Amino acid sequence: MSVTTQYDFDAIVVGSGITGGWAAKELTEKGLKVLVLERGRELRHGADYTGEHAPDWKLPFQGKPPRELYAEEYPVQSTSYAFGEATRHFFVNDKQNPYQTEKPFNWIRTDVVGGRSLVWGRQTYRWSQQDFAANQRDGHGIPWPIGYDDIAPWYSYVEKFIGVSGEKLGLAELPDSEFLPPMGMHKIEETIRGRLKRKAPDVNLTIGRTAVLTQNHNGRAACHYCGPCHRGCSTGSYFSSQSATLPAATATGNMTLRPNSVVEKLVLDSETGKVSEVRVIDSQTGERLRFRSRLVFLCASTVGSTQLLLNSGSEAFPNGLANRSGALGRYLMDHVHGIASMGIFLDDMDSYWHGNRPNGTYIPRFRNLPGQEDQNDFVRGYGIQGNVVRMNWKVNYHRKGFGANLKDSLRKPGPWVWAMVAFAECLPDKRNHLYLHPNKRDRFGIPQVVFDAQWRENEYKLWEDAVGQSERILRAAGAVLNLKQHESDSPVGGAVHEMGTARMGNDPTEAVLNAHNQAHDVPNLFVTDGACMTSASCVNPSLTYMALTARACDYAVKQMQAGVL
Repeated sequence: MSVTTQYDFDAIVVGSGITGGWAAKELTEKGLKVLVLERGRELRHGADYTGEHAPDWKLPFQGKPPRELYAEEYPVQSTSYAFGEATRHFFVNDKQNPYQTEKPFNWIRTDVVGGRSLVWGRQTYRWSQQDFAANQRDGHGIPWPIGYDDIAPWYSYVEKFIGVSGEKLGLAELPDSEFLPPMGMHKIEETIRGRLKRKAPDVNLTIGRTAVLTQNHNGRAACHYCGPCHRGCSTGSYFSSQSATLPAATATGNMTLRPNSVVEKLVLDSETGKVSEVRVIDSQTGERLRFRSRLVFLCASTVGSTQLLLNSGSEAFPNGLANRSGALGRYLMDHVHGIASMGIFLDDMDSYWHGNRPNGTYIPRFRNLPGQEDQNDFVRGYGIQGNVVRMNWKVNYHRKGFGANLKDSLRKPGPWVWAMVAFAECLPDKRNHLYLHPNKRDRFGIPQVVFDAQWRENEYKLWEDAVGQSERILRAAGAVLNLKQHESDSPVGGAVHEMGTARMGNDPTEAVLNAHNQAHDVPNLFVTDGACMTSASCVNPSLTYMALTARACDYAVKQMQAGVL
């Protein structure tokens, strides 16, 4: 007599950030009963953005970083641009949530429902076919099991929902998205763009492509340029799980969201070869819980999902669940980034900006494009994100002077400054990895993560070229003074674009996941966050994570309907 398995849910999604929110939306809208497990605290959209419009004098410590508190309890999180007294309640306490490093690694983590979708930079770019073909072309890493044509429809699907403002360029190296109207460029940016067209025609300067609305869209309001976005957006003008995907999943009536739920382990059924149970620790009460489902989607972030898989070893997989390939935890990547150059401009001194535009400019990759590969002693490329500001009294407050003349001089804005921040691709390298510490455990008894990753020769060459090219661009743009150029001092993890460690690939002896983000060795297990990435490109990766998640959900549900899962 056969025994019918009783499931608590059709699917369990681990994590509520950018990919977890998408998995929740897609699976619930397809009729599945879904449990979303989030280790962070509950956070109400809007109501709990307590620092959103708060002036400094209403914030703890007058909004000024308390040195001892940050140094002792937030030494890593305080390196994030989004961290401060207005947002500290979004982030983990480093002292309470330690990890180990063999080489410096910045692991930026949030501790609330919505995850890092609340504090991401919102820059939203498609990968190109050149990006998906890079590994196979130059021999670094394994080939991607998919190409641009496979994911392009899913890019469109995601973009139409989240809303992406931007400008069409028609470039193969940076495919256009489904755009809302672009944000306006400052007058000085238009001046710089005009000069680059004449003096550096290989460089395209455009407004950044960002998941911030320029018109009302899908029930969310257009941005009114109040900023800064990372404090939370009660109007939902920028995309986050809180503003868009989780409300969509809630509207179906099919989602159960459980915050304060630390997933400890996935249990493998030795007879079926599937995940049979998800074990959870309630972070508030210490209670241990068990949930069962037909599908499991890991969306806990690159490091979080990999930590869970490594901690879910079994007799069948002693080195981590679904790790027959030995690739789990390896090929850790990020983007090398930092200010490559910064120049002063004396043009358009009669203009200024209005509001707080949550966006800058972007220069798409222009090195090692097709036909250029033999021109350089490095592979892959980089893009450059830019931002312009006017110097003000904060720069000159220490100047000599006295009385009314000094005050009047401080009221007048100074010259324009254009900062160029390069993001360079990191090659997949087996030596760059993370693993579990054999002895040290966190406060829940889970082994701590250890990072062993560093930039290598090709990354340094890319950065050196980015600095040199940025100088050329500044000269062509008409800068009167180059203020800054340096080597990137940001460690791996500093760009907060960590990826790899459970890569996709057709060969199960080399990759953890197949072309649909499904574990080769565990058919009801899917990983759709950054851990799935086989290479890194040089553009911000979140749009690709979202598209892969929507695609994987579609595949998984069809497999269920066909009786395969």
